[in-house]
Amino acid sequence: MDIDKIVIGSRGSQLALWQTNFVADLIRGLGFLKTVPEIEIKKIKTSGDKILDVPLAKIGDKGLFVKELEVALINKEIDLAIHSMKDVPTELPEDLTIGAVLKREDQRDVLISKNKITLNDLPERAKIGTSSLRRRAQLSHIRPDFEIFDLRGNLDTRLKKLDTGELDGIILAAAGILRLGWGERITERISKNICLPAVGQGAIGIEIRKDDERIREIVEGLNHYETQLCVFAERALLKTLEGGCQVPIGTYSEVKDGLLRLEAVIGSLDGKELIRDSIAGVVSGLEEVEKLGIELADKLLADGGDKILEEIRLGSN
Repeated sequence: MDIDKIVIGSRGSQLALWQTNFVADLIRGLGFLKTVPEIEIKKIKTSGDKILDVPLAKIGDKGLFVKELEVALINKEIDLAIHSMKDVPTELPEDLTIGAVLKREDQRDVLISKNKITLNDLPERAKIGTSSLRRRAQLSHIRPDFEIFDLRGNLDTRLKKLDTGELDGIILAAAGILRLGWGERITERISKNICLPAVGQGAIGIEIRKDDERIREIVEGLNHYETQLCVFAERALLKTLEGGCQVPIGTYSEVKDGLLRLEAVIGSLDGKELIRDSIAGVVSGLEEVEKLGIELADKLLADGGDKILEEIRLGSN
């Protein structure tokens, strides 16, 4: 394939640019391209980057970190957009699609604390920072004494709030910390038995226009099928639950021995009630794993998740 130039849209954060440059390098290394294309990275500020003084749960917009990138894609200002899949709404604009999902990094959350003190050993009423209701609910379930504070901003900004003594610990996605080479800061990789990650966490997605066959052919060469299966199963579950970043829903999935296993949790805001279950099925295609996600979502709703979600929605109105 002969293509001269590709314009990639990215948020301007350190992590977003790392992910975008990573994808750019992968494209340059694709063997089937006749010529190595010129790649331009266009930085686009999203609503989520502009609104930093309001907790995510109170903003309520599921496309906070992707909308402006999608508009640029639709308007053909860029050829593809790079996202953290945990930020991507389950409903995409009609003209767009996820063309590829890259191999997943560690999908778990991590604790970074002062003096490397683990979750179990943190003192009573320790001050913990997180931007996620999902983390808040699950952490409150095991440690109701924690004082949990909203924490927004880029990763370096969040780490500074820990380093300046405002907090005893912060909870972040492992993937971002590892990608930026800050793994030595990690105190504890939090077990999924304690805190299930966000839908799509740890996976990078490439969004493209449905009708752009030249770009579709290129990005398909970057797709990691097992990760795609897991992420699509998780997103089908989330879509069925009609949850967004303002609802405490966590998932964890993996493919092993030809089976996809998916776990999920719905939590009350105070963490007193968690509805948790899992499902497994033979991996035979995207439609089949999406059915698994829907089936698990229905089980969670039937087991009381519907009441939790209804209470959360009524409380936010």
